[in-house]
Amino acid sequence: MNLRTLFIRTRERNVRNSEANSQPQGIPSKAADWLPIAALFMASLNLRPTISSIAPILEVIRRNLGMNAFAASLLTSIPVLCMGFLSPLSIRLGKHIGFERGIACSLVMITGGTLLRMVAHSAPMLLLTAVLTGVGVAVMGPLLSGFIKKHFFRNIPMMIALYSMALSLGAALGASLSAPIQMKLHSWQTALAFWALLAVAAVPVWCAVVKQQVYSPIVEATEPSQTSALPWGNKKAWLLTFHFGLMAFVFYSLMGWLPPIMESAGFSRFYAGMLLTMFALIQIPSGLVVQMLLKRFPSRLVWLLSASFLQLIGLILIFFATLPWLAALLCGFGCGMLFTLGTLLPIDEAANPHEAASWAAMTQSVGYLIGAIGPVFVGWVNDTTHKFGFAILGLILITLILVMVQWLIVPRKAKSGVETAARIMNRI
Repeated sequence: MNLRTLFIRTRERNVRNSEANSQPQGIPSKAADWLPIAALFMASLNLRPTISSIAPILEVIRRNLGMNAFAASLLTSIPVLCMGFLSPLSIRLGKHIGFERGIACSLVMITGGTLLRMVAHSAPMLLLTAVLTGVGVAVMGPLLSGFIKKHFFRNIPMMIALYSMALSLGAALGASLSAPIQMKLHSWQTALAFWALLAVAAVPVWCAVVKQQVYSPIVEATEPSQTSALPWGNKKAWLLTFHFGLMAFVFYSLMGWLPPIMESAGFSRFYAGMLLTMFALIQIPSGLVVQMLLKRFPSRLVWLLSASFLQLIGLILIFFATLPWLAALLCGFGCGMLFTLGTLLPIDEAANPHEAASWAAMTQSVGYLIGAIGPVFVGWVNDTTHKFGFAILGLILITLILVMVQWLIVPRKAKSGVETAARIMNRI
């Protein structure tokens, strides 16, 4: 190596270090550190309220618009279908305009679709709002995985826990407050449109992230064009996708139909709504609990099986209409753990942010298509048999299949979060 080459490489390294260490003008160091975390939390908060706010007032909507159970199930299934069909497109969007700008655009779409529910006085109009909000959620989901990999690659499990906690909090807020808002204002349209406030609050935060670019991009080992393609030919990716789909099938079935199921078992509308609130609220700490459990015992398989077991017991209690409050807690905590682990597994397999977004897009694309069948399946069974029993048995069967898939996708001796982070650092 001659002196000229050495001088050029030294100068380039100094420039990179200077860019990485520089702070945006006008932003204190602490603000620069916390802005991406706050942005992640606020974006994740908007992924579920447009869906979870439907179930508590679903019977009111059905009576007002004259919708049967199958048509009503589409209010939950359409956003999930959008997540299935459109998740791959988010990878192209992230590649061309960046993760941050893509997420900001998604939040604007969610804001518009949710506000439109204020004037939804017909079933087609309400279904249209489900499509619009579904597009926003579909694009944002995989981009958030890439954002986590890009900005927080040294502490991925903790950021996944924060992401899951915010997502569960948003679902809990939608499930718990929609019915009271509807009863107070005597308008289910206002109760649904109310959740646009969360997206309105998040948009300025993401505009600040886009404008300031708090962190410099992570230097990747491979070109984005080589890693941004979805891993359609990878067997492990298909197993993770199938696992995500089965998990989403049960989750969205309960999210969309738990109150009507409990009402059909003889419980009051208020009590049935409270069960959905419990189902959503118990998921909030589940991500942090998973993070702590992984630190003490890093096997992904052990906690996947434990979560599935909790979900299975909860579904059995629902089938027999026994201890419904315990059933809601067990199903909620199990679903929360499964989502956190199901989101973490694809990121474990990725070598860089673009690859993480690609794996997340594939698992969420086909996975959400499978998950979208769940609410439709429950609604169809109810229309056919006028009972929910056979649908609950179907969810129990899905959970048993989920357990078998978990034995295939996770090695018996799974890597811990620290080991995974070290492997990522060596490959980037």
